[in-house]
Amino acid sequence: MLKDPAIRSDIEIERVDLAIAWNWEYDAPFIRMIREACARRGLSVAEVTPADLPQILERAADGRWTCGVFLDRASDWDEDFEALVDWARAAGVFRLNPTERARAAWDKAAMHRRFVEAGLPTPPTAILPPWEADPRTLWPEGLGEPPWIAKPAFGGGGEGVRTITDPEDLNAPRTAFPDEPILVQAYVRPRRLDGRPAWFRVLYAVDQVFPCWWDPTTHRYAPVKEEERIAFGLDALWELGRRIAAVCGLHLFSSEIALDEAGRFLCIDYVNDPIDTRPQSLAPEGVPDEVLQGIAERIAEAVGRMRCRSSW
Repeated sequence: MLKDPAIRSDIEIERVDLAIAWNWEYDAPFIRMIREACARRGLSVAEVTPADLPQILERAADGRWTCGVFLDRASDWDEDFEALVDWARAAGVFRLNPTERARAAWDKAAMHRRFVEAGLPTPPTAILPPWEADPRTLWPEGLGEPPWIAKPAFGGGGEGVRTITDPEDLNAPRTAFPDEPILVQAYVRPRRLDGRPAWFRVLYAVDQVFPCWWDPTTHRYAPVKEEERIAFGLDALWELGRRIAAVCGLHLFSSEIALDEAGRFLCIDYVNDPIDTRPQSLAPEGVPDEVLQGIAERIAEAVGRMRCRSSW
C-alpha cells in the first residue's frame, strides 16, 4: 500500500497517479508519450518543471498534494529538485529509479565489481586509482598489449572516453578527472553480422527489454527485429538486460553490449541513467520512436498496477 504524508482531514487534497520531475527541453516528446499512455488507462499525470516546483513543494509539504508514483528526471541537473525527491522518499511514494540506486549505478568502478560478482560478462578490465591518490604512470594488469579503452568512473554520454595506444596515454584521462578512478578495458572488436557491427544498446523499462543495434561510430540506433534475434542468436541480449536490472535495481536504464569476434556477449558500458529520450524522428542519434513509445507504455502499465494496489 502506498502511504501518504501526514495530512489534515479538513483540506482538499490533490492526488495524481504519476508525477514526473523534468527540466530538459528534449524530454518533452517522451513526457507527452507517457502522458498519453496514462490517459488511455484513465491515469492522471502531473509534470513538475522548474516553474511548477515551488508551488508543488509547498502543497506537498502541507499535505494538499500527493502522488502514487514518482519519476525523477531533474535532480541530477538541478539540486532544487532534491527537496521533492526527499519528500517522495519520506512519503513512501513508489519511485521509478530511486535516487539512491541511480546514484550508486553512476559509479562505473563500483558497478564493474558488482557485475563481476554477479557473473555478468565484461571485457578484461583494470581500475586505476584517482590521480590525486597515486600520481604515477601505471600499467594496467591483465589486459595484454594496447589498444585499450579508458573511461572515468563517473563519466556519462561518452565524456572522457579515450582509446589508449601507449600506457603513458593513461595520464591524460587520469589528470583530466583527477578525483575519479579510471576504468581501463581491453579493446573489444565486435563480430560483424549482416555487414554491421554486433554492438547493441539495450534499453530496459519495468521488466521489459528493448535491444537495439547501436553503431559506436555513428551512434545510430535500430531496433533488433524478431527475425534478427532468431537468425543471429541474440537471445542473450534479453537475458543480460534482465540480469543487469537485478544487479542495479533500476526500473529504467540502458546498457551497451557487444558480441565479440570470439562469439562472446560482453557488457561494455554497464548502466546508463538517465537514458537519452530524444526520439529518432527529431534527432538522428535519438532512440527509435517505437522503442520510446514501448517504454512509455511500460511506465503507464506500472503506474496502473500501483493505482490498483493503493487505497485511494
